[in-house]
Amino acid sequence: MAVQGEAAPKVWRGRFYEDFEVGDVFQSRLGRTVTETDNVWFTCLTLNTNQVHFNHEFASGTPFGRPLVNSTFTLALVTGMSVPDTSENATANLSWTDIKLPNPVYVGDTLWAETEVLSTRESGSRPSVGIVGVRCRGINQRREVVIEFQRTFMIYKRDAPEVSNVFPGTDSEWTI
Repeated sequence: MAVQGEAAPKVWRGRFYEDFEVGDVFQSRLGRTVTETDNVWFTCLTLNTNQVHFNHEFASGTPFGRPLVNSTFTLALVTGMSVPDTSENATANLSWTDIKLPNPVYVGDTLWAETEVLSTRESGSRPSVGIVGVRCRGINQRREVVIEFQRTFMIYKRDAPEVSNVFPGTDSEWTI
């Protein structure tokens, strides 16, 4: 786990397989407020016709009293918020399991992601990657857990040729 107060690296390439240890905990640096546009567009894009996500009149008659944010949007958002800390150098997601939604998400809620490393192992078939298992949760501004899940991903090792520096560079001098 990173120590508070460490200097930021001059070049950040994300974490690689070698950077993970069981027990590491990562908290997203940024929170993200969910908007009505997020909810309605995601619901429409995924062809989810459950009116609780987009019909205020219908939703007002449910136990929640207002529209719920699409739970698969919540899963996608919290996963995405964990990527800079965990899987920016992943080659593939292998699984999402044990997804739980203990509290609803509403438009206007702000979410953060927290991720704990549960397992690491070398890949048996691909020498340039390892396999990392994590558990992740989304927490809202009221300190409520709104989603929990486990995720497993295949991630490159630091010396993998696939993740060599791809910045193109230039031979031109600065002009300002």
